This record gives sequence, structure tokens and C-alpha cells, in this order.
Amino acid sequence: MRTKFDTVIIGGGPAGSSAAILLARAGWSVALIEKQDFPRRKVCGECIAASNLPLLEALGIGALFAQAAGPALQQVALMHGAHKVVAALPAAPHEHYPWGRALGRETLDTLLITQARLAGVHVMQPWSATHVKGTAGNWRCDVRATDAGTLLTLRAAVLIDAHGSWQALPDARAGRSRDHRASDLLAFKANFRQARLPEGLLPVLAFRGGYGGMVRADGGVTTLACCIRRDQLEASRRTAPGLSAGEVIEALLQEQCDGVRAVLQGARREGAWLAAGPLDPGIHLSRGDAMFRIGNAAGEAHPILGEGMSMALQSAWLLCAQLLARAPGQGLSDPAWQRELARVYAAQWRVAFAARLRFAAVLAHLAMRPRLFKPVLALLQRWPTLLTRAAVWGGKTRCTADPAAIAIQNTFCDHAMRQQGT
Repeated sequence: MRTKFDTVIIGGGPAGSSAAILLARAGWSVALIEKQDFPRRKVCGECIAASNLPLLEALGIGALFAQAAGPALQQVALMHGAHKVVAALPAAPHEHYPWGRALGRETLDTLLITQARLAGVHVMQPWSATHVKGTAGNWRCDVRATDAGTLLTLRAAVLIDAHGSWQALPDARAGRSRDHRASDLLAFKANFRQARLPEGLLPVLAFRGGYGGMVRADGGVTTLACCIRRDQLEASRRTAPGLSAGEVIEALLQEQCDGVRAVLQGARREGAWLAAGPLDPGIHLSRGDAMFRIGNAAGEAHPILGEGMSMALQSAWLLCAQLLARAPGQGLSDPAWQRELARVYAAQWRVAFAARLRFAAVLAHLAMRPRLFKPVLALLQRWPTLLTRAAVWGGKTRCTADPAAIAIQNTFCDHAMRQQGT
């Protein structure tokens, strides 16, 4: 089995698969390590803002996405207790992709990693990275096959961390505190059939100790996802002994939010509640990183804005635009070049996403605290269009990818389709 590559990417979610496709198309030898079999459900709000749809088209899954995804999202609602404020979502400045849509991660991630295989990426799935050592230009990554237990050491000039949320790379796990804190934010998600969520509406939920959202995704399934403080969850569980955490969350949301109760009236939950966490919001990359970080490995926003997918996809494009300035194999192992590139990429990432993280943090902390949220709600009831502006400020219509790079990838896809047709 091949063990030497231009780059090894750890994590086969939207960020990792997107970077793998872009680099492989440019002639790089790429190994993509993903520890789980696909398809698999994942804790995620599953919204994909309109600004990302041209990227999915350029990656080669635009048509499949359009066939599978839920309805166009044209309105946003804020739900808190008995109150609901509705406003228009802003249209993105693209004639073919004005509105965002939602697609389950079990479908989206499978589409992207399949496209990575078609692009020539060496996909190792299910394999886990067990140890990472080395430095820029000379990396060694120990990997283990989940099913057979086979051990290999991969070597690469460039290492890209795209491991996503909820866990660190293997060598960083020991340094993570296992102490539980009352302020920890835990994430939950469930899917429902026969829910009464109006088509095209994207509700944001605010409740004591947490926040969440609902969306209609593929197959008519409604996703309900939320984040809740650990102390609030534990207090709620004490009042409902014998129920699972997910069942307690479901009851809590229906009790504290009339909008959730109305949507779920007569609905049937499909599968179990999923849980993950705690969240680690903030910027995780730095200018001095030896490896490159994309997606949540680079930085994580509070999910109240639903911008996690945007940051995953767009950070992959942002990094690859820098990496592809060099031809595959030509000076990739130069540590000085990688250090300078890391500095430039980190600066670009902060320009693109840092304000988004700060805005999401402010909204999240207001939403979780009823006393602070009350005047915000009163303001929005008087001027609902502030919700529309908040979506703009949160990055819903903005894409950091270079339009010229998108055009190049579209040309590549068109050429590939013509070849397949012949």
C-alpha cells in the first residue's frame, strides 16, 4: 500500500474532502484519513448558506445536491417562549444560487468523499490517525485500520488538520481537560417526520441556558438541533428521572418554545437523539502552526448562526488557493515556504471569519439569558428586518473563495463531464 504523499489530510468531512478534491485535481498526491464509515448521522444543523452552493457546483456535486436538498430557505424566524418574529433571509448575489438549503450530513459527506475518490484521492476509510510527528515539510502520521487493525506510517510534506468538532488530533488529546464545567455547551440533534415546519422557514430558537434551530432538509425530514449548558441540562434531568438526555431536551424545548411545540405536533422522531460536545468556540489556528488547519480545527463559531458548514468549505478553498501557488512536488517540503504560507493563511482566515465568530458569540450569550434577551426581542418585534441584517452580518451571503478559482474548478468539472460523455 502506498505510504508517501504530497499531503495527508486528517478528517473526511466537508472541509477535508473539499481540500482533497482541489489538491488532487491539481496533481497533488493526497491521502485522506476518515475514521468513520459513511453514510453516518452527525450532530449538525445541516444548513448550507447560499454562498457555498457555487463551491459545491465547482467541486462536482452541484446537480446531486440540487436533487437531494430540502427547499430553498427564504425566511428566518426567531422563536422564544410564546413569541415569534419572522423576516426575509437575504438573497445571495448569485443569479443561480440566491437561497441556502439543507442536506443531511449522511448525504452531503458521502457525496463529497465519493467525489474525492473520483478525483484520485487515496481515501483511507475507516482508518484513524493514532500519532502525528514531525514538522513542516517532513510529517509522519501513524494510522490504524478500524476493522482489521492494520498499522501504517504515512509520510507527507504537508499535513492538513480537518478533524472537525468534538475531539482533537491524537497527540493533543492528552492535554485536554476532562473536568466537566457548568458552562460547557453540549450539542443535540434529532430528525422528525411529519413535522409542521413551513417550507422555506429557518427558525432560530432562544431558551434559558441554550439556543437551537430547525430546518427542513432532504426527504422531507425536519432537523431539530440545539446547544445547552451542562448545568441547565442537569437541572432538567433531575426533574425527569428515567428519561434519556435527548428525551429531556425534547420536552424542554417544547415546554419553553411554543414554536417547537407547534412544529412537532403529530411528528414522529426518526432514530435516536444524537449528542456531542462540549463545544470549543473560538479561533484555534495561529500564524506559528506547523500544520495547516481548516474547518472547526481552525476555528469554531457558536452554531446559532449556522455558519459551521460555510467556514468548513470556505476555509478549505482559502488554504488551497495558497497551497496551489506551488506545483505538486516542487519545494513542498521547504519549511520556510510553509511557515510563510501558514502566516498568510492565518491572517486571511481571521479577516474572513473572526468577526463572524465574535458576532455569533454575542448572539449565543444573549439567547441563553432571558433577562438580557428580553430587550433584544422587543427590538426585533418592532423592527423585524434586523433579523435580515443579522443574517448579512453573520456571513450568510458572503463567500471568501476567489471567483477565479471557482471558475477554474467549474472548467475542470465541465471537461470531466465531456470526457465521461464520450
